[in-house]
Amino acid sequence: MEPLDERHGAAQELIARARRELAGAAAHNAFVELVEAGAAPRERLVRLVAEESLIVRSDRRSFALAASRFGGDDAAAELFLGLAQGETRALELLARLGSALDPAGPPAGAAGWRPSPAAQGYPHYLGWLVGSGTRSELALALLVNFGFWGGYCARLAEAVPPRYDLTAGDVEFFAFFSTLPPGFETQATRLLQAGLDAGEDPSAAVEAARLMQAYEAAFWQSLA
Repeated sequence: MEPLDERHGAAQELIARARRELAGAAAHNAFVELVEAGAAPRERLVRLVAEESLIVRSDRRSFALAASRFGGDDAAAELFLGLAQGETRALELLARLGSALDPAGPPAGAAGWRPSPAAQGYPHYLGWLVGSGTRSELALALLVNFGFWGGYCARLAEAVPPRYDLTAGDVEFFAFFSTLPPGFETQATRLLQAGLDAGEDPSAAVEAARLMQAYEAAFWQSLA
């Protein structure tokens, strides 16, 4: 894949702007900070697995639909199909984490647990963007959010094992998301630039990124 160049300058500037505007709010994550302090009950991590079991499945469907909707662009189809495949791998790693946290417990989502509306807002908004948003709104929201989400996951991958008697293999779900998928940044930036070149509103794209990050924050706050 060819590297980004001056033709993608508007997209790169918009990404930098959105990240800069949202960095302050994203810096604080009460749940991650509780885990790092060893103060989050183990049950909160079990709840995280239960919520994520729904979120990952929903995101996989959303990315598959995005590949269909924007499939006239081969690069966009490749981007979203790759993300959908990644969610399948994430489900396998999530099951491992759930078993390590509560080996005798019921599967995530079984009787006695109900999903939190606050936690599930994120996948619903992603689904809305896929169905009704523009290319630039979806691309920028993902570009900005994946960076913050990956940072939280990196911190949890480091903090959880020594504090909750787990191994690095048990928390590979977090490690998996701690780095961006190969080629994602370039592919998504190209998609964002294509949308901007077609006349899509850059301010609307920044607003989509802001809302995506707000739903991300609500997910973590529901666990704190």
